[in-house]
Amino acid sequence: MGNIQNTKEMLIKARKEGYAVPAFNIHNLETIQTVVEAAAEMKSPVILAATPGTMNYAGRAYVQAMAEVAAKENDIPISLHLDHHETIESIEQSLKLGTPSVMIDGSHLSFEENIELTKRVVDLAHGYGATVEAELGRLVGQEDDQIVEAADAIYTDPNTVEEFVNRTGVDSLAVAIGTGHGVYESKPDLDFERLEKIKNLIDIPIILHGASGIVKEDVQKCIALGCAKVNVSTELKIPFSSALRDYLVDHPNETDTRKYMGPAKEAMKKVVIEKILICQSDGKA
Repeated sequence: MGNIQNTKEMLIKARKEGYAVPAFNIHNLETIQTVVEAAAEMKSPVILAATPGTMNYAGRAYVQAMAEVAAKENDIPISLHLDHHETIESIEQSLKLGTPSVMIDGSHLSFEENIELTKRVVDLAHGYGATVEAELGRLVGQEDDQIVEAADAIYTDPNTVEEFVNRTGVDSLAVAIGTGHGVYESKPDLDFERLEKIKNLIDIPIILHGASGIVKEDVQKCIALGCAKVNVSTELKIPFSSALRDYLVDHPNETDTRKYMGPAKEAMKKVVIEKILICQSDGKA
């Protein structure tokens, strides 16, 4: 029972103890309730991740207030985290509201530009007591309106990570090792050797994006190689929307939101629990 917290200690503890904190993309009251309810039942720390699209849809102040209520009502570590934000302006709006954890995604920029942008965000966020995640390399797929073709996906170069971390002072680093956003059409070929090299070069927690559809063994191998935060988005949207659609088709005259949202939340909750078990964060609250 407390406040939403930044992700620094949460992720350092996870990396040290060999598990990952799951970061679930949320979009509204129902998805926040579902994620937090499952995490509380499993006694797992949890990160509520909000993309720019989610903030535009639900409103920053609403998302902030809902996360704060969730933290007050539950006795587990809960963080609200800005996922894939690309501008200082959008990040600053949330920092002023009290958002404790942010991601600046400069992976589409040149190495030097990415460092410059990340450093500015780090200086700003640390002034608010917030933690910062950055990204080096690009993931294939789509996150909100940002689409990266397979040909443009750039794996993180281990030779650049030390310099990037030292020059920016960033708290955690998202790396590109062959995962992607969205649903995989074929089994992704993850570069564990590259991840191991990165793990041995930096002490800060490593972040695994694009974990929807990655098999349990591969996710857990990434965790063993230093990934302390695992992001899940698409795999939550699918059961929620499928259950909602099925319910409305089966009950064509139902107009009560409280009735048709229930089955959608239940279907999504099962996946949240499954992901917490894969991250081995159950009982770590």
